[in-house]
Amino acid sequence: MNEALLRSLTPSVLGILVRRGADFAAAEDAVQDALVEAVRVWPADPPRDAKGWLVTVAWRRFLDATRADAARRRREDLVDEEPVPGTAPAVDDTLQLYFLCAHPSLTPSSAVALTLRAVGGLTTRQIAQAYLVPEATMAQRISRAKRTVSGVRFDQPGDVATVLRVLYLVFNEGYSGDVDLATEAIRLTRQLAAAIDHPEVAGLLALMLLHHARRTARTAPDGSLVPLAEQDRGRWDTKSIAEGVEILQAALARDRLGEFQAQAAIAALHADAPTAEETDWVQIVEWYDELTRLTDSPVVRLNRAVAVGEADGPRAGLAALAALDDTSPSSSSKGYPMPRRAAVAAYLHERDGDLATAARLYAEAAQKAPNLAERDHLTRQAARLNARRCR
Repeated sequence: MNEALLRSLTPSVLGILVRRGADFAAAEDAVQDALVEAVRVWPADPPRDAKGWLVTVAWRRFLDATRADAARRRREDLVDEEPVPGTAPAVDDTLQLYFLCAHPSLTPSSAVALTLRAVGGLTTRQIAQAYLVPEATMAQRISRAKRTVSGVRFDQPGDVATVLRVLYLVFNEGYSGDVDLATEAIRLTRQLAAAIDHPEVAGLLALMLLHHARRTARTAPDGSLVPLAEQDRGRWDTKSIAEGVEILQAALARDRLGEFQAQAAIAALHADAPTAEETDWVQIVEWYDELTRLTDSPVVRLNRAVAVGEADGPRAGLAALAALDDTSPSSSSKGYPMPRRAAVAAYLHERDGDLATAARLYAEAAQKAPNLAERDHLTRQAARLNARRCR
């Protein structure tokens, strides 16, 4: 069973059903039923036209559900016959679906969550981790969003900002998570940049290219994570870096700064440094100041503390980290994501020479790491420091 094929076909099949008149929630349920049927049937009897098979089965499931629901009997008058099985048109509806999911009837956060689940292919757990909320909370949010758009005509696409947020989160999950979606996010952002002249669209594309350029250097042959300072910069994709920098410079020249442009500027400064020691941390702190002003994000504030520690010394970084609790809207360290906060504190304490505290904090961060690779990395960091202390 080719799960990657199923995942790649899902947005297009979903788009076909929506265009044929299915409301989004019912279309999603029908496509999910078709995928389950494919998993059951295809190993013994694979179809010659996978997409056409999924369209036919999903449409039949939608019709069955429509007939069974008395509240939707009016739709039966519009259905003359089931579609004839055959080759489905080769149309990429994914980006259109992103805009349709960003419906004006939804709040931006609900629209992002719904799109990530229905079109992006992320699990509820992965979306909850991206939003820093419990999985049950995110499940309720997605369910409410489905109920809100159930029966709504999808003729009012949402705004660009919401779609950009979705693409950014899909890229992040593909870049660091269990599902490889980074390349798809870049492809869709390229499409959007070609269709819309918007500096933040360009900023997001530049950010993706600059991060993706380092991807092969982020992991060792055994799959373990390699921190940025230890990466082999000779393995970075210089072509992608050059393209990202060029796109970013054109966007910044328009003097309409947004958060994705600011993040891309930070990534460009890392990419421009020949070695980790030559990184322009002072300028990076300045960009983090701009990014904090734009977003006031807890993650941005944590990253800024690291940059301050690199620019002005670890104790300055620890002071910036300690000040976060007083400036956070939550007025509590709970406003900052674990394990990220503990890992930042561990790194700064290690640089300051407090190996015992650093080892303890690395171990704490490892316990709440969102994936196996990150947990293993943090565990090795704690073990490394404990070994140094015992010498």
